Amino acid sequence: MERKQATGKLRIRGGERQFILLLGDLIVSILSVFIALYFWGQKDWLDFSWSFVNQRAPFWFYLLPIIWSVMLIEIYDIRKANRHSEVLRGVGSAALFSGLLYLLIFFVSQSNSLPRRGVAVFLISVTLLTIIWRFIYIAIFNAPVFNRRVLVIGAGMAGSTLVGMVKRIKPEPFELVGYIDDDPKKLNQIIEGVPVIGTTETLLACIEEEKITDMVFAISGEMKPDLFRVVLLAQEEGTDLISMPTIYEEVFGRVPIFLLQSDWILRSFIDQAQTSGIYEAIKRILDLLSGLIGLIFLVILYPLIAMTILLDDGFPIFYNQMRVGKNGKPYKIYKFRTMRKDAESDGVARMTTTGDSRITRLGKILRRSHLDELPQVINIIKGENSLIGPRAEQIELVNQFQEQIPFYRARLYVKPGLTGWAQVNQRYASTVEDTAVKLEFDLYYIKHRNLLLDMNIAIRTIGAVLGFRGL
Repeated sequence: MERKQATGKLRIRGGERQFILLLGDLIVSILSVFIALYFWGQKDWLDFSWSFVNQRAPFWFYLLPIIWSVMLIEIYDIRKANRHSEVLRGVGSAALFSGLLYLLIFFVSQSNSLPRRGVAVFLISVTLLTIIWRFIYIAIFNAPVFNRRVLVIGAGMAGSTLVGMVKRIKPEPFELVGYIDDDPKKLNQIIEGVPVIGTTETLLACIEEEKITDMVFAISGEMKPDLFRVVLLAQEEGTDLISMPTIYEEVFGRVPIFLLQSDWILRSFIDQAQTSGIYEAIKRILDLLSGLIGLIFLVILYPLIAMTILLDDGFPIFYNQMRVGKNGKPYKIYKFRTMRKDAESDGVARMTTTGDSRITRLGKILRRSHLDELPQVINIIKGENSLIGPRAEQIELVNQFQEQIPFYRARLYVKPGLTGWAQVNQRYASTVEDTAVKLEFDLYYIKHRNLLLDMNIAIRTIGAVLGFRGL
């Protein structure tokens, strides 16, 4: 007998939501261009002619909507796009950075060669309209009709851990209706704030009664034949099926290392971490370009930084240390010294902690501004480092962490980076637990790395530097 599907939901996935956000941002920024052209072309704020557009507006002015959308890349993250505070912070940061970038170009350009009024009106207009549009998006797409109703199959460690983490997100990315579990002791129990509402036998009825749109499969052991059959039947009748690791990555931007089977590296990670030769070639070219630009800044800033280090704590100016690179190959990393000369006098490698007493007064400033990392452009040019990738760790710490944290050596699959997905999502790791979370971010980056994700990381890093926030 055919079961009637009764979800009553409009399913809009993460990628579709990002497209809607991008489309809305482009529309309001294009509108802002026309608003800017209108006010820019007026002499007395009353007259405007379209001939002005043809004669005065440079070609680059019409590219501002694309540039603005790139500046907003941080809040295309669905987790952030649903929160008013993140929208205000993201739009404000984009406006500030855009304004500073324009001022830099303005002061190095010929006098009267750039439009002050046009750019000013554009920035004011696009900032206000983007905030209004993003708030409208939150009001519409957080409505119940767009909310996914999720049933978690398996109330064990994997399922309950996922549920507990999702419940701590405000607003929740989807509605957790309940668990399905065949353990009779768990039936009707509340686990992490969500009830166990059925078993394999009642799965189809639960889906229909609760208007379930998605099933999250969170059983790490062997699947029983009856459960396999029922889950496939539910999927055929319109309920989406997604694995626990996939939904974890979608929601948190991390890989759930403590919830994966021990052979995950061989069964899944190696294949998913492959990238094209074109991507690797473009990434290397960008590394060289950024390294050369960084080298110019290093030469310019070296006298000032060197003098302040000497006055603060004496020689040496630079700090070098052996780190672990791609495929476990050791190499020497270069940084401006930010710790006391006797910071590791006993030869024991230690993690940097919050308020670390080994950091000098100037070192705190260099770390928060990231200027201490500037000499690493030498490593980038040599090909030992990349601009973007997991942070390079000391050999002793790598040996320690691989004994304590599952899959730790998998982060050595790519070159270390000056900045990375883990760095922009979490501050310095001062404990093994923090390091495990950073590893989850690193493995997510390795699995999903592409030019768009690299651009996201680069822009967020620039925002952190301008905001004087240490990574």
